[in-house]
Amino acid sequence: MDRNLALEFVRVTEAAALASARWMGRGDEKAADAAAVDAMRKAFDIVRMDGTVVIGEGERDEAPMLYIGEPVGDKSLDAPKLDIALDPLEGTTICATGGVGAISVIAVAEKGKFLHAPDTYMDKIACGPGARGKIDIDKTPTENINAVAKALGKAVSDLTVVILNRPRHTDLIAEARKTGARINLIGDGDVSAAVASAWPDSGVDLLMGIGGAPEGVISAAAMQCLGGDFQGRLKFRNEEERERAKRMGLKDLDKKFTMDELASGSVMFIASGVTDGPLLKGIRFLPDGKAKSHSVVMRSQTGTIRTIEAFHDLTRKPAK
Repeated sequence: MDRNLALEFVRVTEAAALASARWMGRGDEKAADAAAVDAMRKAFDIVRMDGTVVIGEGERDEAPMLYIGEPVGDKSLDAPKLDIALDPLEGTTICATGGVGAISVIAVAEKGKFLHAPDTYMDKIACGPGARGKIDIDKTPTENINAVAKALGKAVSDLTVVILNRPRHTDLIAEARKTGARINLIGDGDVSAAVASAWPDSGVDLLMGIGGAPEGVISAAAMQCLGGDFQGRLKFRNEEERERAKRMGLKDLDKKFTMDELASGSVMFIASGVTDGPLLKGIRFLPDGKAKSHSVVMRSQTGTIRTIEAFHDLTRKPAK
């Protein structure tokens, strides 16, 4: 992949973040998400690539834009063929309530290098480079917490574990608390949380628990860039989801997926903050029709991580 594409993709996430940030705290999740989807779809048209959405807003009959299988990019002569995993607004509830950590995010890979994850749940575990190779989703939460603490040279009581605050995690939370580890319960946004486990100075050491499977693939791409570790196992809600996974080509429905099986080859991860979070600052709307965005661009091929602060003149390119 041409490294210059990374900066093109930043413009895409910036557009989605600027558009959805207008809806921060206004209590309308659908409007915030629709604004992000519309802005991201339009921004893709100017990116020099022959792209296909492999993880997006849903099936074609469910999503008018950025649906799975939709072609994106300008498709110019010799444009690279790429697979795109995206979430125009990761944390719609966060944005609608003015909470912490809503982002616009894209992961990019060469053709065929992302797992085509069905829209179901995934049990996940993620950590940073210091504990890479030490986590195992087949082990108990206690064993994983102790392993990460040992790898990082920390007391368990100094370790911070992030978990989605859901009824399904009652036992997980109880066991994690029993170890003496610090627990950060979040309402939404487990892509940000997974990335935070490998992000310097984020204050997060480990992510555990069940979230969306598509978000798991995006998180794995980020961890490839950061040198962290990630594992996942699909968790189906019903037989219909299991059958759909089979139609998508998955044979072992109980398989433990490694990071390399979820996202492989040369990958990029690009995100822009919508609201303030552990990774990125949210959009700032400034006087005189100006705005400020904060984004991150990562490439697995080089391990380069760039953070970008950009000032936008919205009188010339309005954020609707």
